[in-house]
Amino acid sequence: MHVPDGFIDAPLSAAAGVVAAGALAVGLRGARRELDERTAPLAGLVAAFIFAVQMLNFPVAAGTSGHLLGGALAAILVGPWTGILCVSVVLLMQGLLFADGGLTALGVNITDMAIVTTVVSYAVFRGLVKVLPRGRRSVTVASFAAALLSVPAAAVAFTLIYAVGGTTDVAIGKVATAMIGVHLLIGIGEAAITALTVGAVIAVRPDLVHGARGLQQRLKLRVNGELVDAPGPEAALPRAAAGTARAPHHRKVWITGLVTSLVLAGFVSFYASASPDGLEKVAGDQGIDRKAEPHAAADSPLADYGVKDVSDARLSGGLAGVIGVGATVVVGTAVFRVVRRRRDASAESSSRPSSQAV
Repeated sequence: MHVPDGFIDAPLSAAAGVVAAGALAVGLRGARRELDERTAPLAGLVAAFIFAVQMLNFPVAAGTSGHLLGGALAAILVGPWTGILCVSVVLLMQGLLFADGGLTALGVNITDMAIVTTVVSYAVFRGLVKVLPRGRRSVTVASFAAALLSVPAAAVAFTLIYAVGGTTDVAIGKVATAMIGVHLLIGIGEAAITALTVGAVIAVRPDLVHGARGLQQRLKLRVNGELVDAPGPEAALPRAAAGTARAPHHRKVWITGLVTSLVLAGFVSFYASASPDGLEKVAGDQGIDRKAEPHAAADSPLADYGVKDVSDARLSGGLAGVIGVGATVVVGTAVFRVVRRRRDASAESSSRPSSQAV
């Protein structure tokens, strides 16, 4: 659903840029609360994984394909504020390096694909988790439903944006019907990918899933006639030893996720559907793309997810995918490391007065 340059007029594109910038500023503050020793190392990896899976277009109807948007997946794994930043990093890398999604439309894409999908999916997810039985299966079910609804929500958001600032004269009713219809089908694929990924992480490390926190009940012990929480498995270890014990598990999850992303982007992506995605198909059928403009980065060495001057299509696409995953994980990790350091610095400065008073 990457909106190219020329679909939306300049005033609304600028307004969407302001909205996106404001949301990212708020997201940075929110991410400081969400990122901790468990999620901070994984946030950049989540962005890289979303980048990789977005290269895997899957067929949804005759001549139409879809791909993961990723808002629901990111929000459930690392938190909604961090999720907005994850998807925004992906969109930035795609626009700058791969000429995917217009640069003047970057604000529109962030608003639609990062903000709308994350906010809608996480609201649905939290609502379902509250009413479903406590447990891992409920988290997976809620993930499926949240991701399923997030995609048509993004289609509705694009339709509203187009109704206000579209550059072509197309009946908005036809745009809405076509966009929502095809993206309901794409939502099924989004839901399956999200539920499978969240379920896989929960099976290995449920403590790393932001959306699953607070759902596990601690074992109770009766002490002097009162029920108290049983100590966790790390309680018997000194803090340093417990931290050392957890580190390899974090590293194992990180390495597994990175290798999976590289394989998906570098190899599996070659077998992705070549059909236009939902927005491209609707734009072509309804005439939305009549005023589309060439991408400012069309001459990029990685434009259209291929390496320039590499003639072999399989090798060119695979190298581009690997480079994209590597660049996204580096940029994402750097962003979230800075956010985490600011949180730690803020916490340290706020604790100094009380320690001095003592």
